[in-house]
Amino acid sequence: MSMRFFFLLSVAGAALMAQLPEGPGMAETARTCKGCHEVERSVSLRQDKDGWNTTLTKMVGFGMKAKDADLAIIADYLAKFYPADAIPPLNVNACSAIELESRLGMKRSQSAAFLAHREKIGKFKTFADLKQAPGVNPDKIEEKKTQIVFQ
Repeated sequence: MSMRFFFLLSVAGAALMAQLPEGPGMAETARTCKGCHEVERSVSLRQDKDGWNTTLTKMVGFGMKAKDADLAIIADYLAKFYPADAIPPLNVNACSAIELESRLGMKRSQSAAFLAHREKIGKFKTFADLKQAPGVNPDKIEEKKTQIVFQ
C-alpha cells in the first residue's frame, strides 16, 4: 500500500477522533462505531445509559464486533457525553415500539407483543396492569416508575 493511503487513513482517523469529546471511552467508541457508519449518526440519538446499552446490544446483533468490557466503556462514554435531554415521561398508552425499546430495554419482539396487547385490551390504568403485559420486565417497570405515565 502506498504512503498516500496510510496518510489518508491517518487523517480520516484523526478527523473522526476530533468529532468526539475527549474522555475515557472515546477511542473505543470511535473504533467500534466507525466500522458501520459515520460518528454523527452514532451519537445523534441521545439516551440514558439503559438506552445506550440497548442500542449497543442491537448493533452487536447486526454484526458489530466488540468485547463486553469495551461495550461497558462505550455505554458509559455515550451516556456521559451524549445524555438524554430532559426526557418527558413515557406514556405507555401512546408510546411507539422504538420508545419501548430504548426507554424500557425491550427487544423488538417484546415491544411488538406489548403493542399488540395494548391494541387488544385498550389503555393501561395501573402499574399492576402494565406489569402483566407481554414483553414487560416488572423490575424495569418498578425501576422506571417515576418516568411512566398513563394518559
